[in-house]
Amino acid sequence: MNPPTILTVDDSRVLRLSLIELFKPFECRVLEAADGAQGLAAVREHRPDLVLLDYNMPVMDGIGMLRELRNDPDIARTHVIMLTGNAAPQTLAQVARLGVRDYVIKPHDGPALLAKAARLLTLLPRPGAATEPVPHA
Repeated sequence: MNPPTILTVDDSRVLRLSLIELFKPFECRVLEAADGAQGLAAVREHRPDLVLLDYNMPVMDGIGMLRELRNDPDIARTHVIMLTGNAAPQTLAQVARLGVRDYVIKPHDGPALLAKAARLLTLLPRPGAATEPVPHA
């Protein structure tokens, strides 16, 4: 079994790096993209098991990327967790209609995000890495 691939799509380099750090203790590959257009290209090229997708970005926002993703039969079933600072009910309803599996309000809580990711893919400890057990959400 290959380790899972996670793609983080966010215009904040700091946030992308924090997500890479969060998943570092686990057997997985974390890729990054700075906007929805880059993210869509990365999904098509790398076929990640999970996308951590920002809602508000320049070039192509998270909603635009989700629409494109869901309209492409080759990648439409890709798991997505939305990262957003916008917790308005209409925003959450919109992303749910587009097949988002879960969402995390920014700033993200690391253990909660790991628990949500672990419901969608297997996160095994990296050999030699000191890890806490993945919490269950």
